[in-house]
Amino acid sequence: MLGIGMQEILIILVVALIVIGPKRLPDLAKTLGKGFAEFRKAADDLQETVRMDLQKEKHEEFRQKYPHMVPDEDDKEEGAATEVSDSKRDEERRADLSAADNTLTEPEPPPEPSYAPEEIEGGDKTEDDRRNG
Repeated sequence: MLGIGMQEILIILVVALIVIGPKRLPDLAKTLGKGFAEFRKAADDLQETVRMDLQKEKHEEFRQKYPHMVPDEDDKEEGAATEVSDSKRDEERRADLSAADNTLTEPEPPPEPSYAPEEIEGGDKTEDDRRNG
């Protein structure tokens, strides 16, 4: 942890206890804890903002390279109607699959070969059988 060992932390706490006093030390610790929590939250928000900006930049680069693969901004309005139809289509697929699951009984046996193994050159003998026989 930042190259600070247990002895250094203990010395810092003892000095803080002497300088600040035992009555105000818990209040100071609570205030520092809240400050660190707010700092961590702000850092996470900043990191998320940077990540979103990078994602937007990559999206724009992709849109410029492959304009035919990414829908235009105007199509977003139509996208809401598409989402509804997609959800209906998904429900229909689930219904079809559940109906198909109910109609399945036993798996079909594999088809019989349309030739006899003897008709193939060498028949069903292995190379060792041919050498020995």
